[in-house]
Amino acid sequence: MWAEGAPLLPEWSVPQVAELARRRLPPHVWDFVAGGAGQELTIAANRAALDAVRIVPRALRDVSACDISSTLFGRATSAPIAIAPIAYHRLVHPDGELATARAARDCGVPLCVSTLSSRSIEAIAEHGATLWFQLYWLRDERTRDELVNRAEAAGCDALVVTVDVPWMGRRLRDMRNRFAVGPEVVAANLSGADRSGAATSSSGSAVAAHTADLVSAALTWRDIETLRARTSLPIVLKGILSADDARRAADCGADGIVVSNHGGRQLDGAAASAECLAEVRASVGRRCTVLFDSGVRSGVDVLKALALGADAVLVGRPVLWGLGVAGEAGVRHTLELLKREFRDALGLAGCAGVAQARELRTMPPAGGP
Repeated sequence: MWAEGAPLLPEWSVPQVAELARRRLPPHVWDFVAGGAGQELTIAANRAALDAVRIVPRALRDVSACDISSTLFGRATSAPIAIAPIAYHRLVHPDGELATARAARDCGVPLCVSTLSSRSIEAIAEHGATLWFQLYWLRDERTRDELVNRAEAAGCDALVVTVDVPWMGRRLRDMRNRFAVGPEVVAANLSGADRSGAATSSSGSAVAAHTADLVSAALTWRDIETLRARTSLPIVLKGILSADDARRAADCGADGIVVSNHGGRQLDGAAASAECLAEVRASVGRRCTVLFDSGVRSGVDVLKALALGADAVLVGRPVLWGLGVAGEAGVRHTLELLKREFRDALGLAGCAGVAQARELRTMPPAGGP
């Protein structure tokens, strides 16, 4: 039985919330959330790349009214922050995505609902958060089309297509743990046998086997063009690191891209997302919205991402850590903490608003073609 954790203190940082979650969650669940592919080199690279960025602050600017609000896909947000798509929130709290949605609503940030969410998109939508829907390119075309229809009917602001998962990366922690979700946790947006990732696997992670059964490895640019003609929702491609791919995405009519290596959970040895961000932004200019994820752990990281070219960031693991520690209150604490840290960093860098953050210089200088 899940019991509420200890109150979170205002001075606690995201790494402290992570440590509380590590102590509280079952080891196999902690490994599923925190772990990555292979030797987890890319997880380490994500942090190292962000840590290496230095901001060059501006001086003698009026920051007495520092405004961190932004706009994403036509809707105002309280900060340039959104919750990344993450499967199976009920692994860490019985309310799962419902608690996350309530916190997102209260904090004024969008929630990207996963295809593999453990609450249905319709149930999540009842809680009033701004929603995006993440779409895995499922083998079953009818189910895929139904998910797009449901996202539209639920009032989602965007459709986020994950393009870096032809199958799940070799996540050795999950393989060693023979990881499977419990029978009470299902992929609530799917039906029949597709709902369950609970079956055991003799060769490793049951969740990886389930994903391989569901997701097509044949996704191409032609499919993105077909989807563009199929829906009026903004389309965002998640998992872009190459500037060439970013340009191709814009050419295909994508409204946004997420510069992401899936948090180090797919190709171990992939470039850090922060290393690719400036070049990707330079390649597309203002043709589409550029989002960033993989390794954001503080408001300073948010500022760095904006200075490197992002319009906003997606936050994944910290949200689940907060959810696992204190449910809805834990997610709210984590999001508000990031917002407070970002406002502090923004003002100290001499910026009165988000637009000025995008004009900051970084050291080493942001690259580009």
